[in-house]
Amino acid sequence: MKHRFLPGALALLGLMLAGCSTPKVVTPTLVLPVPMQVSYQSELGIARLGQMLNAPGLTPEQRAELFFQRGVVFDRVGLRAMARLDFNRALREQPDFADAYNLNGVYLTQNQEFDEAYESFDSALELAPDYVYANLNRGIALYYGGRPELAERDLKVFLDAEPTDPYRLLWWYLARQSVNADQAQEELAQYREQYGTEEWAWDIVDVYLGRLTPEALLNRIAEQSQDNQELAEMLCEAYFYLAKQAQYHDQPEQAEVYLKLALATNIYDFVEHRYALLELDLIGQQARLTR
Repeated sequence: MKHRFLPGALALLGLMLAGCSTPKVVTPTLVLPVPMQVSYQSELGIARLGQMLNAPGLTPEQRAELFFQRGVVFDRVGLRAMARLDFNRALREQPDFADAYNLNGVYLTQNQEFDEAYESFDSALELAPDYVYANLNRGIALYYGGRPELAERDLKVFLDAEPTDPYRLLWWYLARQSVNADQAQEELAQYREQYGTEEWAWDIVDVYLGRLTPEALLNRIAEQSQDNQELAEMLCEAYFYLAKQAQYHDQPEQAEVYLKLALATNIYDFVEHRYALLELDLIGQQARLTR
């Protein structure tokens, strides 16, 4: 079942989410999922991995893999401190564990410890030069660390590995936009023409190109999602990128609402959920500086 508020309800929700000082927040349509809850399978997985870690005779490599896998499950359910602890344990057991360096770098980025994050991603890429997800995550760290020229290089490497992926294109575009907005828009249109498909996420690209309204994007998500989980996942992504578009158009209150809506899905292990939280932290920091 699709979960939706009527247009008139959004203004009230926007005020509730963003605070009474932001009455200009207006969005034509709002689509909401039931926030995702921790699954029984995840809880059971954490318990089983804990039992396996207590088994005698494990090699350091086996312990590292178990710590890593448990960290992934902790991350999936939003227990970030526990996840980061397990990734660090995995690295102590196996110092050449590229996957652990990569995810540890993601957490360092979320904590705005950018220099340490760069080092972690560098380590992952030294161990696995073709590990393009480390390029993605280092590119995101460079983007939030205020180094967009370097960010777009890493994100272009990630995009070139699969140019038909609209999410890869969107991250590269965000960094490229910070360097040369006009050229970024032209290149985005070229990629849309060459690689675009009927996949729903290309609708986000069309919003960025001014060919589709946010309302139409949200309506398509409501119509196409098969169940609540798919709805939550699609909305987590859509609301994050709508927030970035609102920021670019100098609509900070609207961006803040979209970011809170992305977080409300509880899709903790999605890139968009991770950085929605960081975006809100940055908004809060900026607000304190301007008081």
